[in-house]
Amino acid sequence: MSTETDRRRTLTDELLAKTRALLQQHPPTREKLSAIKDHLHALSQKTELWNEADYPAPPEGEQQNRFLIAQDSDEGLSLYLNVMRPGKKIPPHNHTTWACIAAVEGAEHNTVYERLDDGSIVGKAQLRAREVIELKPGNALALMPDDIHSVEIKGERPIRHLHFYGRPLETLTERVAFDLEAGTCRIMDIGVKTKT
Repeated sequence: MSTETDRRRTLTDELLAKTRALLQQHPPTREKLSAIKDHLHALSQKTELWNEADYPAPPEGEQQNRFLIAQDSDEGLSLYLNVMRPGKKIPPHNHTTWACIAAVEGAEHNTVYERLDDGSIVGKAQLRAREVIELKPGNALALMPDDIHSVEIKGERPIRHLHFYGRPLETLTERVAFDLEAGTCRIMDIGVKTKT
C-alpha cells in the first residue's frame, strides 16, 4: 500500500472520528455542520490525495464518476469524491440527511432554494431561489436534511469535489427532486452507480 493511500485513510478516519464526536447521537445543527464542513474543507485542500490517477474523470460521453472514499457502516457516515464534467446538472433536491460539500478542483454552481408551499399537496411544490454559491477551492457548503439545492457544472474541465453525508447515498430512498417549471416534486433516483 502506498504512503499516499495510508495518508488518505488516516485523514478520512480522522474526519469520521471528529464527525462522530461532534454529533454524538444527537441531531445535527447548523453550528455542528459548520464545524464538520470546516474539517471536510481542510481535507479537500490535500489535493494530491484526490488525483486523476486514483480517481479518473468519467470517459467521454459520460458526465459523472462517484467514488466511495470512506464509510462508517452500511447505514453510517459516508464520504464520496465526485468527478463531474461540464454540462452535468442535478435538479433541485433535498437529501433527507445532512450533507457537506468541499471543492478540491473546479467550480460547482449550487443554487439553494426555499420552499414556498407547505407540502400538503402530494407531488406539488413551489420553490424560490434564495442563494447561488460558486463552490470552488477555498470554500465549502453545509446543508441540513431538508435544505434544497441544485448543481450545475460549467467551465471546460472536470471538477473534483468531496461530498460527505450522514448516511450513504444508496440508502437515501426518500430524497425528493423538484421540477421548478412544472411546480412538481417526486422521489429522486440514486443517479450514477458508486465506484469503490
